[in-house]
Amino acid sequence: MAQRNLVETLTGAVVLVVAIGFLGYAVANSGRAPVSGYDLHAQFDRIDGLSVGSDVRVAGVKVGSVVSATVDPKTYQAEVAFTVQNAVKLPSDSSAEITSDGLLGGKYISLVPGGDEKLLAAGGTVTITQSSISIEQLLGKFIFSAGSLTSTKEPGQGAPK
Repeated sequence: MAQRNLVETLTGAVVLVVAIGFLGYAVANSGRAPVSGYDLHAQFDRIDGLSVGSDVRVAGVKVGSVVSATVDPKTYQAEVAFTVQNAVKLPSDSSAEITSDGLLGGKYISLVPGGDEKLLAAGGTVTITQSSISIEQLLGKFIFSAGSLTSTKEPGQGAPK
């Protein structure tokens, strides 16, 4: 009986060690590590859900990460600093958009390269931006507008009696 308890305890310990190993591997290879490269900046009206460490992508491929997010005290816009890999050279008329990985996914910055021959230098600013879209506000507007449609029937347009 004592032999069986010892085997069960050792088996449980091995399972825990393997689980901790998988957890450590997942954390180390989650892809949330900062990407080295040159710094850029952009200003947005809203950055809902975007955080330090979020991805910066071009054509869906991660090319950088968000370094910081602050509020400009003069314009009250969100000032976002991010890195882009040195191999990715962006034209000066490139645009930045905050978008999400899906309905419940996290937010990231999507960069769309422009067509200008002049390139953004390190420390440059992306001037063409589109802020984050709030799903909650869109749903609220939809529900409000659907409710107002049902309450605006003209007299005499009800069901026949």
